Amino acid sequence: MITSNTQVRVLAVSSAAMIIVTIAGWMAGGWRVGTGSLIGIVAGFALYHASFGFTAAWRHFLRERRGAGLRAQFLLIVVTIAFAFPLMQFGRDYGLPVGGFVFPFGVSVAIGAFMFGVGMQLGNGCGSGTLFTLGGGSSRMLVTLAAFIAGSLAATAHLPFWNSLPKEKGFSLPAHFGVVGAFILTAGALGLIALLSIWLEKRTHGALETPRKTGSFLAGPWSMVLGALMIAVVSIATLIVLGRPWGITSGFALWGAKIAHALGVDVLSWEYWQWQKAAVVERSVFADATSVMNFGIMAGAMAAAALAGKFAPKRSITAREAATAIAGGLLMGYGARLAFGCNIGAYLGGIISGSVHGWVWFAFALAGSFAALPLRRLAGMDPAKPPQVAAPVISTMQK
Repeated sequence: MITSNTQVRVLAVSSAAMIIVTIAGWMAGGWRVGTGSLIGIVAGFALYHASFGFTAAWRHFLRERRGAGLRAQFLLIVVTIAFAFPLMQFGRDYGLPVGGFVFPFGVSVAIGAFMFGVGMQLGNGCGSGTLFTLGGGSSRMLVTLAAFIAGSLAATAHLPFWNSLPKEKGFSLPAHFGVVGAFILTAGALGLIALLSIWLEKRTHGALETPRKTGSFLAGPWSMVLGALMIAVVSIATLIVLGRPWGITSGFALWGAKIAHALGVDVLSWEYWQWQKAAVVERSVFADATSVMNFGIMAGAMAAAALAGKFAPKRSITAREAATAIAGGLLMGYGARLAFGCNIGAYLGGIISGSVHGWVWFAFALAGSFAALPLRRLAGMDPAKPPQVAAPVISTMQK
Protein backbone atom coordinates (compact mmCIF):
# COMPACT_ATOMS: atom_id res chain seq x y z
CA MET A 1 0.00 0.00 0.00
CA ILE A 2 1.07 3.65 -0.37
CA THR A 3 3.23 4.58 2.60
CA SER A 4 4.67 8.01 1.83
CA ASN A 5 4.22 11.20 -0.12
CA THR A 6 6.90 9.95 -2.51
CA GLN A 7 4.78 6.96 -3.46
CA VAL A 8 1.75 9.23 -3.94
CA ARG A 9 3.76 11.40 -6.34
CA VAL A 10 5.02 8.34 -8.20
CA LEU A 11 1.46 7.07 -8.53
CA ALA A 12 0.38 10.46 -9.88
CA VAL A 13 3.21 10.47 -12.43
CA SER A 14 2.47 6.90 -13.53
CA SER A 15 -1.24 7.69 -13.85
CA ALA A 16 -0.46 10.72 -16.00
CA ALA A 17 1.87 8.59 -18.13
CA MET A 18 -0.88 6.00 -18.64
CA ILE A 19 -3.33 8.67 -19.81
CA ILE A 20 -0.81 10.35 -22.12
CA VAL A 21 0.37 7.10 -23.73
CA THR A 22 -3.19 5.86 -24.24
CA ILE A 23 -4.39 9.11 -25.81
CA ALA A 24 -1.25 9.46 -27.94
CA GLY A 25 -1.58 5.87 -29.15
CA TRP A 26 -5.25 6.35 -29.98
CA MET A 27 -4.57 9.58 -31.91
CA ALA A 28 -1.51 8.31 -33.79
CA GLY A 29 -2.51 4.71 -34.43
CA GLY A 30 -6.25 4.42 -33.88
CA TRP A 31 -8.36 2.63 -31.31
CA ARG A 32 -6.47 -0.65 -31.57
CA VAL A 33 -3.15 0.97 -30.67
CA GLY A 34 -4.76 3.01 -27.92
CA THR A 35 -6.33 -0.11 -26.48
CA GLY A 36 -2.93 -1.77 -26.77
CA SER A 37 -1.68 0.78 -24.26
CA LEU A 38 -4.34 -0.32 -21.77
CA ILE A 39 -3.37 -3.98 -22.30
CA GLY A 40 0.27 -3.05 -21.70
CA ILE A 41 -0.67 -1.26 -18.47
CA VAL A 42 -2.41 -4.39 -17.20
CA ALA A 43 0.65 -6.42 -18.21
CA GLY A 44 3.02 -4.15 -16.30
CA PHE A 45 0.79 -4.24 -13.23
CA ALA A 46 0.58 -8.04 -13.31
CA LEU A 47 4.25 -8.62 -14.10
CA TYR A 48 5.35 -6.45 -11.18
CA HIS A 49 2.95 -7.75 -8.53
CA ALA A 50 3.54 -11.39 -9.47
CA SER A 51 7.28 -10.86 -10.03
CA PHE A 52 6.50 -12.77 -13.21
CA GLY A 53 9.73 -13.03 -15.09
CA PHE A 54 11.53 -15.70 -17.05
CA THR A 55 15.15 -15.03 -16.10
CA ALA A 56 15.16 -15.96 -12.41
CA ALA A 57 12.59 -18.71 -12.95
CA TRP A 58 14.89 -20.45 -15.41
CA ARG A 59 17.92 -19.85 -13.19
CA HIS A 60 16.19 -21.31 -10.13
CA PHE A 61 15.32 -24.41 -12.12
CA LEU A 62 18.77 -24.85 -13.69
CA ARG A 63 20.79 -24.06 -10.59
CA GLU A 64 18.58 -25.08 -7.69
CA ARG A 65 16.05 -27.46 -9.31
CA ARG A 66 13.19 -25.23 -8.16
CA GLY A 67 10.52 -25.32 -10.87
CA ALA A 68 7.55 -23.27 -9.65
CA GLY A 69 8.35 -20.37 -11.96
CA LEU A 70 8.78 -22.65 -14.95
CA ARG A 71 5.47 -24.38 -14.26
CA ALA A 72 3.72 -21.01 -13.95
CA GLN A 73 4.94 -20.17 -17.45
CA PHE A 74 3.51 -23.44 -18.72
CA LEU A 75 0.16 -22.63 -17.10
CA LEU A 76 0.21 -19.29 -18.90
CA ILE A 77 0.86 -21.01 -22.23
CA VAL A 78 -1.78 -23.73 -21.82
CA VAL A 79 -4.49 -21.24 -20.84
CA THR A 80 -3.55 -19.01 -23.76
CA ILE A 81 -3.50 -21.73 -26.42
CA ALA A 82 -6.98 -22.86 -25.33
CA PHE A 83 -8.14 -19.56 -26.85
CA ALA A 84 -5.35 -18.79 -29.31
CA PHE A 85 -5.53 -21.95 -31.45
CA PRO A 86 -9.29 -21.64 -32.11
CA LEU A 87 -8.99 -17.89 -32.71
CA MET A 88 -6.25 -18.35 -35.28
CA GLN A 89 -8.11 -21.17 -37.01
CA PHE A 90 -11.69 -19.88 -36.95
CA GLY A 91 -11.55 -16.23 -35.86
CA ARG A 92 -11.77 -14.85 -39.38
CA ASP A 93 -15.15 -16.55 -39.82
CA TYR A 94 -16.51 -14.48 -36.94
CA GLY A 95 -14.91 -11.15 -37.80
CA LEU A 96 -11.80 -11.67 -35.67
CA PRO A 97 -8.88 -12.17 -38.06
CA VAL A 98 -5.96 -13.37 -35.96
CA GLY A 99 -2.55 -14.37 -37.30
CA GLY A 100 0.20 -16.22 -35.51
CA PHE A 101 3.98 -15.96 -35.40
CA VAL A 102 5.03 -18.93 -37.54
CA PHE A 103 8.62 -18.36 -38.64
CA PRO A 104 11.45 -20.42 -40.12
CA PHE A 105 13.86 -22.08 -37.73
CA GLY A 106 17.49 -22.87 -38.27
CA VAL A 107 21.00 -21.68 -37.50
CA SER A 108 20.14 -18.02 -36.89
CA VAL A 109 17.26 -18.83 -34.54
CA ALA A 110 19.40 -21.27 -32.55
CA ILE A 111 22.31 -18.84 -32.24
CA GLY A 112 20.07 -15.88 -31.49
CA ALA A 113 18.11 -17.74 -28.81
CA PHE A 114 21.32 -18.99 -27.19
CA MET A 115 22.69 -15.43 -27.15
CA PHE A 116 19.46 -14.22 -25.61
CA GLY A 117 19.63 -16.90 -22.91
CA VAL A 118 23.13 -15.82 -21.94
CA GLY A 119 22.13 -12.16 -22.08
CA MET A 120 19.06 -12.52 -19.92
CA GLN A 121 21.13 -14.02 -17.11
CA LEU A 122 23.85 -11.38 -17.33
CA GLY A 123 21.35 -8.55 -17.71
CA ASN A 124 19.16 -9.95 -14.90
CA GLY A 125 16.06 -9.56 -17.02
CA CYS A 126 14.39 -10.61 -20.24
CA GLY A 127 12.28 -8.58 -22.67
CA SER A 128 9.29 -8.17 -20.38
CA GLY A 129 11.46 -8.30 -17.25
CA THR A 130 13.57 -5.36 -18.39
CA LEU A 131 10.47 -3.21 -18.89
CA PHE A 132 8.56 -4.00 -15.71
CA THR A 133 11.68 -3.90 -13.51
CA LEU A 134 12.64 -0.53 -14.98
CA GLY A 135 9.11 0.73 -14.43
CA GLY A 136 9.33 -0.53 -10.86
CA GLY A 137 12.34 1.70 -10.21
CA SER A 138 15.46 -0.27 -11.16
CA SER A 139 18.19 2.12 -12.30
CA ARG A 140 20.33 -0.80 -13.48
CA MET A 141 17.63 -1.78 -15.96
CA LEU A 142 17.91 1.61 -17.62
CA VAL A 143 21.45 0.61 -18.64
CA THR A 144 20.22 -2.82 -19.74
CA LEU A 145 17.46 -1.26 -21.85
CA ALA A 146 19.85 1.17 -23.54
CA ALA A 147 22.16 -1.72 -24.47
CA PHE A 148 19.14 -3.81 -25.50
CA ILE A 149 18.12 -1.07 -27.96
CA ALA A 150 21.68 -0.77 -29.30
CA GLY A 151 21.99 -4.52 -29.79
CA SER A 152 18.62 -4.67 -31.54
CA LEU A 153 19.63 -1.93 -33.96
CA ALA A 154 23.02 -3.49 -34.68
CA ALA A 155 21.41 -6.81 -35.55
CA THR A 156 19.13 -5.22 -38.14
CA ALA A 157 22.25 -4.18 -40.07
CA HIS A 158 23.48 -7.79 -40.24
CA LEU A 159 20.23 -9.69 -40.81
CA PRO A 160 20.80 -10.37 -44.54
CA PHE A 161 23.81 -12.50 -43.57
CA TRP A 162 22.00 -14.35 -40.78
CA ASN A 163 18.96 -14.95 -42.96
CA SER A 164 21.21 -16.57 -45.59
CA LEU A 165 22.21 -19.38 -43.20
CA PRO A 166 20.53 -22.82 -43.40
CA LYS A 167 16.98 -22.96 -42.10
CA GLU A 168 13.74 -24.90 -42.32
CA LYS A 169 10.41 -23.44 -43.35
CA GLY A 170 7.98 -22.51 -40.62
CA PHE A 171 5.92 -25.41 -39.28
CA SER A 172 2.49 -24.86 -37.75
CA LEU A 173 1.09 -27.56 -35.46
CA PRO A 174 -2.57 -26.47 -35.88
CA ALA A 175 -2.17 -26.47 -39.67
CA HIS A 176 -0.90 -30.06 -39.64
CA PHE A 177 -2.72 -31.62 -36.69
CA GLY A 178 -5.78 -29.44 -36.28
CA VAL A 179 -6.74 -27.31 -33.28
CA VAL A 180 -7.44 -30.22 -30.95
CA GLY A 181 -4.38 -32.20 -32.02
CA ALA A 182 -2.10 -29.17 -31.65
CA PHE A 183 -3.52 -28.42 -28.20
CA ILE A 184 -2.96 -32.01 -27.04
CA LEU A 185 0.60 -32.05 -28.39
CA THR A 186 1.51 -28.68 -26.87
CA ALA A 187 -0.17 -29.18 -23.50
CA GLY A 188 1.16 -32.74 -23.33
CA ALA A 189 4.75 -31.67 -23.98
CA LEU A 190 4.53 -28.90 -21.39
CA GLY A 191 2.91 -31.30 -18.92
CA LEU A 192 5.74 -33.79 -19.29
CA ILE A 193 8.36 -31.09 -18.68
CA ALA A 194 6.36 -29.88 -15.66
CA LEU A 195 6.27 -33.42 -14.24
CA LEU A 196 10.02 -33.73 -14.77
CA SER A 197 10.55 -30.45 -12.90
CA ILE A 198 8.39 -31.71 -10.01
CA TRP A 199 10.36 -34.96 -9.85
CA LEU A 200 13.68 -33.13 -9.88
CA GLU A 201 12.56 -30.66 -7.23
CA LYS A 202 11.28 -33.34 -4.88
CA ARG A 203 14.38 -35.44 -5.45
CA THR A 204 16.64 -32.48 -4.65
CA HIS A 205 14.72 -30.83 -1.81
CA GLY A 206 12.34 -33.50 -0.55
CA ALA A 207 9.27 -31.34 -1.24
CA LEU A 208 7.99 -28.59 -3.49
CA GLU A 209 8.54 -25.03 -2.33
CA THR A 210 5.66 -23.35 -0.56
CA PRO A 211 3.74 -21.29 -3.11
CA ARG A 212 3.55 -17.56 -2.63
CA LYS A 213 0.02 -16.43 -1.78
CA THR A 214 -1.75 -13.34 -3.04
CA GLY A 215 -1.74 -10.55 -0.49
CA SER A 216 -3.66 -7.67 -2.03
CA PHE A 217 -4.87 -7.31 -5.60
CA LEU A 218 -3.89 -3.62 -5.74
CA ALA A 219 -0.84 -3.57 -3.49
CA GLY A 220 0.45 -7.10 -4.09
CA PRO A 221 2.15 -9.45 -3.89
CA TRP A 222 0.37 -11.85 -6.22
CA SER A 223 0.69 -15.57 -6.39
CA MET A 224 2.39 -17.09 -9.41
CA VAL A 225 -0.89 -18.66 -10.48
CA LEU A 226 -2.73 -15.32 -10.44
CA GLY A 227 0.17 -13.76 -12.33
CA ALA A 228 0.08 -16.51 -14.98
CA LEU A 229 -3.67 -16.15 -15.43
CA MET A 230 -3.49 -12.36 -15.76
CA ILE A 231 -0.66 -12.55 -18.29
CA ALA A 232 -2.77 -15.09 -20.20
CA VAL A 233 -5.54 -12.49 -20.28
CA VAL A 234 -3.02 -9.99 -21.63
CA SER A 235 -1.90 -12.43 -24.32
CA ILE A 236 -5.44 -13.27 -25.40
CA ALA A 237 -6.52 -9.61 -25.39
CA THR A 238 -3.53 -8.76 -27.58
CA LEU A 239 -4.57 -11.43 -30.07
CA ILE A 240 -8.12 -10.10 -30.24
CA VAL A 241 -7.27 -6.37 -30.37
CA LEU A 242 -4.09 -6.37 -32.48
CA GLY A 243 -4.73 -9.55 -34.44
CA ARG A 244 -1.36 -11.09 -33.60
CA PRO A 245 0.60 -12.32 -30.57
CA TRP A 246 2.20 -10.02 -28.04
CA GLY A 247 5.67 -8.77 -28.94
CA ILE A 248 8.23 -6.50 -27.29
CA THR A 249 11.65 -6.29 -28.93
CA SER A 250 10.65 -5.04 -32.39
CA GLY A 251 9.80 -1.83 -30.56
CA PHE A 252 13.36 -1.61 -29.24
CA ALA A 253 14.76 -1.96 -32.77
CA LEU A 254 12.45 0.81 -33.96
CA TRP A 255 13.50 3.11 -31.12
CA GLY A 256 17.13 2.50 -32.02
CA ALA A 257 16.49 3.19 -35.70
CA LYS A 258 14.68 6.45 -34.95
CA ILE A 259 17.51 7.61 -32.67
CA ALA A 260 20.20 6.59 -35.17
CA HIS A 261 18.37 8.30 -38.05
CA ALA A 262 18.06 11.49 -36.01
CA LEU A 263 21.83 11.36 -35.40
CA GLY A 264 22.54 11.04 -39.12
CA VAL A 265 23.06 7.28 -39.46
CA ASP A 266 21.72 6.06 -42.81
CA VAL A 267 19.63 3.22 -41.42
CA LEU A 268 17.16 3.55 -44.28
CA SER A 269 19.74 2.00 -46.61
CA TRP A 270 19.73 -1.21 -44.52
CA GLU A 271 17.60 -3.97 -45.99
CA TYR A 272 15.67 -4.50 -42.76
CA TRP A 273 14.36 -0.93 -42.79
CA GLN A 274 13.64 -0.67 -46.51
CA TRP A 275 9.99 -1.57 -46.01
CA GLN A 276 9.67 0.42 -42.78
CA LYS A 277 10.90 3.84 -43.91
CA ALA A 278 7.67 5.53 -42.90
CA ALA A 279 7.86 4.01 -39.41
CA VAL A 280 11.39 5.33 -38.93
CA VAL A 281 10.97 8.79 -40.45
CA GLU A 282 7.37 9.87 -40.80
CA ARG A 283 5.19 8.06 -38.29
CA SER A 284 5.12 8.84 -34.59
CA VAL A 285 6.47 6.17 -32.28
CA PHE A 286 2.98 6.20 -30.76
CA ALA A 287 1.60 4.77 -34.00
CA ASP A 288 3.54 1.56 -33.32
CA ALA A 289 1.43 -0.82 -31.23
CA THR A 290 4.44 -2.68 -29.82
CA SER A 291 6.06 0.55 -28.63
CA VAL A 292 2.85 1.78 -27.05
CA MET A 293 2.37 -1.51 -25.22
CA ASN A 294 5.97 -1.28 -23.98
CA PHE A 295 5.33 2.23 -22.63
CA GLY A 296 2.17 0.91 -20.98
CA ILE A 297 4.09 -1.92 -19.30
CA MET A 298 6.52 0.53 -17.72
CA ALA A 299 3.74 2.86 -16.57
CA GLY A 300 1.70 -0.02 -15.17
CA ALA A 301 4.69 -1.41 -13.28
CA MET A 302 5.44 2.04 -11.86
CA ALA A 303 1.89 2.33 -10.57
CA ALA A 304 2.09 -1.16 -9.05
CA ALA A 305 5.38 -0.31 -7.32
CA ALA A 306 3.87 2.87 -5.88
CA LEU A 307 0.78 1.05 -4.64
CA ALA A 308 3.07 -1.51 -3.00
CA GLY A 309 5.10 1.29 -1.42
CA LYS A 310 8.26 -0.05 -3.06
CA PHE A 311 9.24 2.53 -5.67
CA ALA A 312 12.72 3.47 -4.45
CA PRO A 313 15.20 3.65 -7.33
CA LYS A 314 18.86 3.20 -6.54
CA ARG A 315 20.58 6.29 -7.92
CA SER A 316 23.96 4.70 -8.61
CA ILE A 317 25.26 1.35 -9.80
CA THR A 318 28.71 -0.17 -9.60
CA ALA A 319 31.03 -0.56 -12.58
CA ARG A 320 30.52 -4.35 -12.42
CA GLU A 321 26.74 -3.93 -12.47
CA ALA A 322 27.00 -1.58 -15.41
CA ALA A 323 29.29 -3.96 -17.32
CA THR A 324 27.01 -6.97 -16.87
CA ALA A 325 23.95 -4.87 -17.71
CA ILE A 326 25.57 -3.66 -20.94
CA ALA A 327 26.76 -7.13 -21.93
CA GLY A 328 23.39 -8.66 -21.15
CA GLY A 329 21.46 -5.97 -22.98
CA LEU A 330 23.62 -6.18 -26.11
CA LEU A 331 23.33 -9.98 -26.25
CA MET A 332 19.58 -9.90 -25.75
CA GLY A 333 19.02 -7.16 -28.31
CA TYR A 334 21.15 -8.80 -30.97
CA GLY A 335 19.90 -12.31 -30.25
CA ALA A 336 16.23 -11.30 -30.27
CA ARG A 337 16.41 -9.99 -33.82
CA LEU A 338 18.15 -13.15 -35.05
CA ALA A 339 15.58 -15.38 -33.36
CA PHE A 340 12.37 -13.46 -34.22
CA GLY A 341 11.90 -12.09 -30.76
CA CYS A 342 12.44 -12.58 -27.06
CA ASN A 343 10.78 -14.61 -24.33
CA ILE A 344 7.48 -12.93 -25.21
CA GLY A 345 7.55 -12.65 -29.01
CA ALA A 346 9.48 -15.85 -29.82
CA TYR A 347 8.94 -18.23 -26.87
CA LEU A 348 5.41 -17.30 -25.76
CA GLY A 349 4.31 -15.88 -29.13
CA GLY A 350 5.77 -18.79 -31.06
CA ILE A 351 4.36 -21.58 -28.94
CA ILE A 352 0.87 -20.05 -28.66
CA SER A 353 0.94 -19.79 -32.48
CA GLY A 354 1.68 -23.51 -32.68
CA SER A 355 5.02 -22.76 -34.33
CA VAL A 356 7.98 -25.12 -34.00
CA HIS A 357 10.34 -22.15 -33.94
CA GLY A 358 8.98 -21.26 -30.48
CA TRP A 359 10.10 -24.64 -29.16
CA VAL A 360 13.52 -24.27 -30.81
CA TRP A 361 13.85 -20.85 -29.17
CA PHE A 362 12.93 -22.29 -25.77
CA ALA A 363 15.50 -25.09 -26.00
CA PHE A 364 18.42 -22.92 -27.09
CA ALA A 365 17.59 -19.99 -24.79
CA LEU A 366 17.43 -22.41 -21.85
CA ALA A 367 20.83 -23.80 -22.93
CA GLY A 368 22.17 -20.24 -23.08
CA SER A 369 20.90 -19.56 -19.57
CA PHE A 370 22.66 -22.69 -18.33
CA ALA A 371 25.89 -21.62 -20.04
CA ALA A 372 25.65 -18.22 -18.35
CA LEU A 373 25.59 -19.59 -14.80
CA PRO A 374 29.41 -19.79 -14.44
CA LEU A 375 29.64 -16.32 -16.01
CA ARG A 376 27.32 -14.98 -13.33
CA ARG A 377 29.50 -16.52 -10.61
CA LEU A 378 32.62 -15.09 -12.25
CA ALA A 379 31.01 -11.66 -12.27
CA GLY A 380 30.07 -11.96 -8.61
CA MET A 381 26.33 -12.05 -9.35
CA ASP A 382 25.78 -15.42 -7.64
CA PRO A 383 27.34 -17.28 -4.71
CA ALA A 384 30.04 -19.80 -5.58
CA LYS A 385 27.69 -22.64 -4.65
CA PRO A 386 23.90 -22.84 -5.02
CA PRO A 387 22.11 -22.00 -1.77
CA GLN A 388 21.38 -25.02 0.42
CA VAL A 389 17.68 -25.11 1.20
CA ALA A 390 16.71 -27.03 4.30
CA ALA A 391 12.97 -26.51 3.90
CA PRO A 392 10.58 -25.16 1.26
CA VAL A 393 10.76 -21.40 1.02
CA ILE A 394 9.03 -18.67 -0.92
CA SER A 395 11.14 -17.40 -3.79
CA THR A 396 10.64 -14.74 -6.44
CA MET A 397 10.67 -15.34 -10.18
CA GLN A 398 12.34 -12.14 -11.31
CA LYS A 399 14.76 -9.80 -9.67
